[in-house]
Amino acid sequence: MTVCAFMGDQVSAAGFRLAGVDVHVVADVQAADLLRRLMSESQLILITAEVAGWLPEDLLRSALTAERPLTLIVPDARGRFRPPDLSSILRRQLGMAE
Repeated sequence: MTVCAFMGDQVSAAGFRLAGVDVHVVADVQAADLLRRLMSESQLILITAEVAGWLPEDLLRSALTAERPLTLIVPDARGRFRPPDLSSILRRQLGMAE
């Protein structure tokens, strides 16, 4: 079983590879199948925001809300795609936004 797997672009993957992470540079048509496989093989899955946008919404939601494996959306190394700012979304929903 893989401890940590990364799905994303080649530049971001290089840094994760240096940290010992099992990296997967994936095309949009392969992303859903790869995520399904990694969900059964990994303990932690890191997905760039770009790749997360390629995934079917129901698959991404089930991956993010599953107890195991922990799945997180991360920004890419070049800062081209950023994950949603959950703290500001939560503040707006609670009526605490400025």
